[in-house]
Amino acid sequence: MRRLLAWRMKFHLLGAFVVSVGCVTLYKFGIAEPRKRAYAEFYKNHDLMKDFEAMKAAGVLECAPPK
Repeated sequence: MRRLLAWRMKFHLLGAFVVSVGCVTLYKFGIAEPRKRAYAEFYKNHDLMKDFEAMKAAGVLECAPPK
């Protein structure tokens, strides 16, 4: 029973570190990178003036009433 707490503490700290690094890696490659690619793809072909004209025609903008 000697040094049982110290051994278990090292084991649990190492396990917690491995699990946290795994979670960060899964988040980065499973959520963050695909989201970045999706935003980049959206804004690569995005036409701001077309959106502005559509919102203006729908009457969404108070500063630019529809004609």
